[in-house]
Amino acid sequence: MNDKKNILNNLDKSSKISIELGCGPNKKHFHAIGIDILDYDCVDIVGDIFDVMEKIPSGSVDIVYTYHFLEHIEEIDKLLNEIYRVLSDSGKLNVIVPHFSNPFYYSDLTHKTSFGLYSFAYYSESSFKRKVPSYKKEFLYKQDSVRLVFKSYPPRYLRHGFKKLFEYLFNINIFMQEFYEENLPYLIPCYEVSYTLSRKKNKL
Repeated sequence: MNDKKNILNNLDKSSKISIELGCGPNKKHFHAIGIDILDYDCVDIVGDIFDVMEKIPSGSVDIVYTYHFLEHIEEIDKLLNEIYRVLSDSGKLNVIVPHFSNPFYYSDLTHKTSFGLYSFAYYSESSFKRKVPSYKKEFLYKQDSVRLVFKSYPPRYLRHGFKKLFEYLFNINIFMQEFYEENLPYLIPCYEVSYTLSRKKNKL
């Protein structure tokens, strides 16, 4: 592990921070602590995610960001438990991951875990009409929002515009999101899913 700015030795509960997990070469939040296993210029702490997380004090983080990172992780349960531990009582977890119908998802052989509309309903309180099985004695998180994201990469601007219309339509309400997930993902592939979760105040 390489803590390039000696950040970990200066963390404590009194100084709330934000972290960006798996930030890669283009960290999206300038003031967040960037963590990645690869040493890009914007990465503040280089190392395995679990090795780094165990060094972060409990309750010291206000918000955790992660963009197209969780799909590379096999031990999702373990990581979500660690995120829960480091978040403050009012802490937030913002996640963006590829949707399972994304046609490019399976091209990347480093992808380990797929995600859909209901994935975090297995880990958090949610307002979906369809109830998924509960494997937890109690949820660690409350799901504040979930959004299906449709887009095409440049220069396919016309196609991108059509997909944004689908995004608007399928995110009008929960019914439309669930209708899409059940009936249309392989006819109209979704690019990614965006979730916002809040840490609940129960104990691990």
